[in-house]
Amino acid sequence: MNTLDFIIVIGYLGMLLGLGYFFKEQKSKKDYFLGGREMGVFPLTLSTMATQLSAISFISAPAFVGLRPDGGMVWLSYEFAVPIAMLFLMVYVLPALYRSGVVSIYDFLEGRFGVETRLLISLVFQVSRAFATGVTIYATALILNSVMGIDFMTSIAIIGVVTIIYSLQGGMKAVVWSDTIQMILIFFGVIMVGGFALHNLGGVDAFLANVDTTRLTVLRTNSFGFSGDEWGLMPMIFGGFVLYASYYGCDQTQAQRTLSAKSESTVRKILLANGLARFPIVFLYCTAGLILGTFAATHPEFLSQIDPERPDTMVPLFIVQYLPHGIIGILVVALLAAAMSSLSSVVNSLSAVLIEDYVRLTGKELKKESYVFWSRVTVFFWGIVIVVLSIYAGDIAPTVIEAINKVGSVFYGPILAIFLLAILFNRVHSLGANVGLLTGVGVNVYLWLGAPHIFWLWWNFIGCVVTLSVALIISAMRHEESTAPPGLDQGVGHWFKGETTVLAGAFIGMLVIGALTPWIFGGGQ
Repeated sequence: MNTLDFIIVIGYLGMLLGLGYFFKEQKSKKDYFLGGREMGVFPLTLSTMATQLSAISFISAPAFVGLRPDGGMVWLSYEFAVPIAMLFLMVYVLPALYRSGVVSIYDFLEGRFGVETRLLISLVFQVSRAFATGVTIYATALILNSVMGIDFMTSIAIIGVVTIIYSLQGGMKAVVWSDTIQMILIFFGVIMVGGFALHNLGGVDAFLANVDTTRLTVLRTNSFGFSGDEWGLMPMIFGGFVLYASYYGCDQTQAQRTLSAKSESTVRKILLANGLARFPIVFLYCTAGLILGTFAATHPEFLSQIDPERPDTMVPLFIVQYLPHGIIGILVVALLAAAMSSLSSVVNSLSAVLIEDYVRLTGKELKKESYVFWSRVTVFFWGIVIVVLSIYAGDIAPTVIEAINKVGSVFYGPILAIFLLAILFNRVHSLGANVGLLTGVGVNVYLWLGAPHIFWLWWNFIGCVVTLSVALIISAMRHEESTAPPGLDQGVGHWFKGETTVLAGAFIGMLVIGALTPWIFGGGQ
């Protein structure tokens, strides 16, 4: 990096601090955590995508496609379940959560099952999300160290301090609008990396002539994920459906965005946009990875610099060696943007949950002024915790993106099941829900430790089914009247014809594109 690159990076960091200052006026918890429920479709859609399509996706997804053994374009199948999950949430989960008016979605569970269930789910969320975000920051700091030559600890400090300050000041509005800018930068970064890789490879013809055709298969219909095989179509759809439904609907980090929407109609539009827009972006990620992997295979001097144990270094090494100055600065900003979008979203959500947990445990309602003050204190607290975790995080999988999703798959299925029980089953009581949750998580932990031949994406589906089954059985054995208090809205939404048709069509279209991918890239000839 040269002076121009550093000026771009410093300018961007300054802009984020200014954004936090611009939105610093917060008068209530609704302002701080939900943006006053005034947020529109465009920023919330991009913010929702930015939170998951983060630095890890920008760096690790191309590494999976281009370099990982048994990797390739099969990563696209991870997206097939997204439209179905969005449609499911549109009808069965988010209408009830939105109408309830809660800040923390776990408040809804307390109203249905009691404080024990709320705190149990809340604890699971806080621990798992803090850890996963720490891994994200760790990976990004390593990358910045290799690209910018900045010390590892200094990189973590830059990410942590700047993100904490603008999140602390500006609340949800600052988080959402910074995410919007960051998603645009990430998109630009992927295009730049893929475009320059294609240019240095010698153009489209050279790419098609040298691409590894074994990496072009997307639909692995002969792999079911029960015999040590991975990335089969069935676990990607069934496990992916539960993972995405849980992540977008029952994870405070994502649900808080939909709860910030102006109206229920806006919620539907956000879900529709995510169901349609994610796949093209991930397709772009994967294509860039395929091009970069082909470039590495045909340039041994570049390939030799990539640690076989850490394929995630492929993208940053290419950036620093083959891109012009100025563009390097912009792409470093994209990396920072992606990591910061994850951190800012998580600290705001963790703060919301912790504050609401405190209120429930103590029975003390905070005044508006003190609520905002303590919200900022907890944002600072969680920011420090995650930064500390990131310092001690290490490599836990061939690619970091797999590691984070693997950890989440232990919990996503059981958590989704608890919300479905709360919304759809009046006769399920708190004992059934709590035992079901612990059983579902316990089964998944056993599968992780004792059944490595079962592909981890199945854990989402299995954990959900086990939790639902145990809760329903226990509640039937110990019959009680509905535990839902009067006035709790457990209603579901509607199967809106337009959204249903579009999202069902998107699902079919993804399958078709997946089947045609080998032909698109010349491997089917």
